Amino acid sequence: MEKSDARVVCISIEDGEILKRKQPATLRLLQQRRDHRPIIHSIKVAIALVLVSLLYLQKDLYDEVGDNAMWAIMTVVVLYEFTAGATLGKGLNRGIGTILGGSVGMLTGLLSQRAGRRANAVVLGISIFFIGAIASYTRFIPTIKKKYDYGVMIFILTFNLIAVSGYRGEEIVKLAGDRLSTVGMGFAVCVATSFFICPVWAGDNLHRSLVTKFENITVSLEGCLAEYFKTNNQKTAVKTKRSISNGYISVLHSKDADAAMANFASWEPWHGRFGFYYPWDKYLQISETLRQLAACVLSLHSCVQSVQQSPEWIRRSFEKPCTNLGEAIVCALSELGESIHKMRRCHSLASVIGKSLQAMAEELRTALIEPLPHSQDIGLVVERRKKGEEEEVMGGAGLGDALAVAAFAYMLLEMEEKVQDLAKSVEELGTIAGFKPQ
Repeated sequence: MEKSDARVVCISIEDGEILKRKQPATLRLLQQRRDHRPIIHSIKVAIALVLVSLLYLQKDLYDEVGDNAMWAIMTVVVLYEFTAGATLGKGLNRGIGTILGGSVGMLTGLLSQRAGRRANAVVLGISIFFIGAIASYTRFIPTIKKKYDYGVMIFILTFNLIAVSGYRGEEIVKLAGDRLSTVGMGFAVCVATSFFICPVWAGDNLHRSLVTKFENITVSLEGCLAEYFKTNNQKTAVKTKRSISNGYISVLHSKDADAAMANFASWEPWHGRFGFYYPWDKYLQISETLRQLAACVLSLHSCVQSVQQSPEWIRRSFEKPCTNLGEAIVCALSELGESIHKMRRCHSLASVIGKSLQAMAEELRTALIEPLPHSQDIGLVVERRKKGEEEEVMGGAGLGDALAVAAFAYMLLEMEEKVQDLAKSVEELGTIAGFKPQ
């Protein structure tokens, strides 16, 4: 493989065939760029804090809201998130929770006051107990926990503050109105600065994250193939070994982050290439398949690092079919990742990838069942071991030596099947999301 700034192992569809070609390593260049977004985010938070602090600093504003300006500052500190979707989702949750909590708390306080001075505390205590218990229980409901958990928590907080404050003679209606207005001010400042000053969209992050997963898996798979079929006198740098594990480990540990980004993206308005009701759930489905592929690469890496290794001549016998299938998988993943990255759709992508992978997989299956040169079939080895014959076979290699390379090969075959399913999912995503024809 040539060394250049371009990624050599990728594919192109021409006349129904998969061809190798050179293509710029777009994804790697994106990863190498320095991310200035954290600095911009810090500046945006500082601007928001200065704006809400005017409620204290400006006398006219302070005369209107008084000490309730504290709630606006607290709202900015608590609400402001890195992405616009997270800020909007959290803000709407806080707003709805404040409105509902304030309304229920105000109603509870007014009803308890009508019960008389003696029964006031009893009615209030019973109401707080039951409403608090019911609201806390709803946080365990999966659909509510997924998107509205923060809102329920704010509901509980606001309800208790409003209901209990009314017991000591404070004006409940005015208290609830002041709290709602100051929270609304803080929320408006958060949304304005988050949406209109260099916005960071959760949808863009999820899209970029999905594309990066394809790149990480291909890098790890290439590293496993190179490591496994190197000669005994070759030594691989520690950096290469780390890059192999870093790639698939980052994919395996991405489930929670993907779910959070998809949740935040669902709150975001139309922006850029992503419209309303964009199929973010399809992104999660593709990410799950990629995690299964990453688990397969983990198994391949375990084969590479295993103490029990097949003799070099056995590995050489399987090198060509394994490498061909591995490169075909790398090519397919590269093309699928590029298709999502550029949001381009090819109608025959899944079928073309399927035909290419099936041809390479059939070649490897044939190599597994055919007798090796100067050796015996693995099936015969198993049969002899069942009969209790302990003689050395396969050119002096034991059963464990033969099965070591067979495990590596069969894991590649498992990956081939998953990549075909992945290609169909990507094609479905292109249809649902309205990718432009390639």
